[in-house]
Amino acid sequence: MPGTTQPVTYLIVDGENIDATLGNSVLERRPAPAERPRWERLRDFARDTWQQPVKALFFLNASGGGLPMPFVRALLSMEYRPIPLAGSSDQKVVDIGIQRTLEAIARRSGNVMLASHDGDFLPQVDELLRGDHQVAIVGFKEFLNAGFADLPGLHVFDIEEDAGCFTNVLPRVRIIDLESFDPERFL
Repeated sequence: MPGTTQPVTYLIVDGENIDATLGNSVLERRPAPAERPRWERLRDFARDTWQQPVKALFFLNASGGGLPMPFVRALLSMEYRPIPLAGSSDQKVVDIGIQRTLEAIARRSGNVMLASHDGDFLPQVDELLRGDHQVAIVGFKEFLNAGFADLPGLHVFDIEEDAGCFTNVLPRVRIIDLESFDPERFL
């Protein structure tokens, strides 16, 4: 198998998807800076989940010809590898880039944690699960594509509750398991 021989977890971040879900579905507005995910927490969560070094890849749509350089510098300082992709207006460049990356990982060793809600990755995630890979999806559980529930062996993590990526409690309405219910969060 080509690729790394040392165990590694690939953290693949679909930044557009996470940001759009946060803004459109959770907050129903553009997130304030304090409401955005703390990406270093997600990187640390990926490392701690399988006790392996992490290669963190953050996919960006650069089809407009520009890059948000302050954000790119912030990602680099958090040990992420920004992957700015460009293509034609009819291409979902981030999705295509992530699909190709997941397919490449399927040919090597390593685990995968994918931060996205997007069902466009179901075939690649299924292929990884059929191989010798541990695979997790992380996002807002209530907005994950329903197809992920049908993939045996897939680990599902909530980006707020499990990964702890937010400083402030988000205004989410979802089912709370009684064992994890903390009334202090609502008072």
